[in-house]
Amino acid sequence: MTQPGTASPEEIARFTAMADAWWDPTGKFKPLHKFNPVRIDFMRRQFAELFGRDPSLERPFEGLTLLDVGSGGGLLSEPLAALGFTVTGIDAGEKNVKVASLHAEKTGANVTYRVASPEQLDPAEMYDVVLCMEVVEHVTDIDLFLRSAGAHLKPGGVFVGATLNRTPKSWLLAVVGAEYILRWLPRGTHDWHKFVRPSEFSRMLRNAGIETHRFVGVSYNPISDEWRETDSLDVNYLVLGGKAA
Repeated sequence: MTQPGTASPEEIARFTAMADAWWDPTGKFKPLHKFNPVRIDFMRRQFAELFGRDPSLERPFEGLTLLDVGSGGGLLSEPLAALGFTVTGIDAGEKNVKVASLHAEKTGANVTYRVASPEQLDPAEMYDVVLCMEVVEHVTDIDLFLRSAGAHLKPGGVFVGATLNRTPKSWLLAVVGAEYILRWLPRGTHDWHKFVRPSEFSRMLRNAGIETHRFVGVSYNPISDEWRETDSLDVNYLVLGGKAA
């Protein structure tokens, strides 16, 4: 999440109210804990290919820098630091940053957290990887947000984003199902009108100087209680892009 100009005070307040639950795998962020293995596996494979690293190594990404925009409690920042990245996590919610920092101190994770939005960073701060995961649907100006985040991606760097498609199926599953029937998330967590179609995401990335390489869908299997990659982009999806060298 971000601070003004792309921040939504309502969204900051919503996630700040849940901040203490970030690292509870059975709590309010249970869906993200379930989602995490798929996201991390996808990034590990893609980063290894694009940076020419051996994905079988314990820390294949030593020497590379990563900016996690909207880092929340650090659910992605910490495991990516464990893979060797030097990670900076920024978030608009001060309490989120405090929770993430305390958890990193306990685990010894090499992550630096700051209360900031991408447009507030020093223009000289550049990173090999920029992440915007499950955050664009919560900001007030997605185009400005992505241009601000993209400005901190090095030439030849890699961008990864994740969000929800604006389809009837996503309204049924991600809003009605997840918030009202299954109660995975507090009611009001998502506004369907703020969901982003892949074509819109790709266009805004181009405005940020980032070319889209591929989209991958992610779907939930209620029988196995697991998330997996899929060809369908109807609900949750990941986007991989890059900036020309």
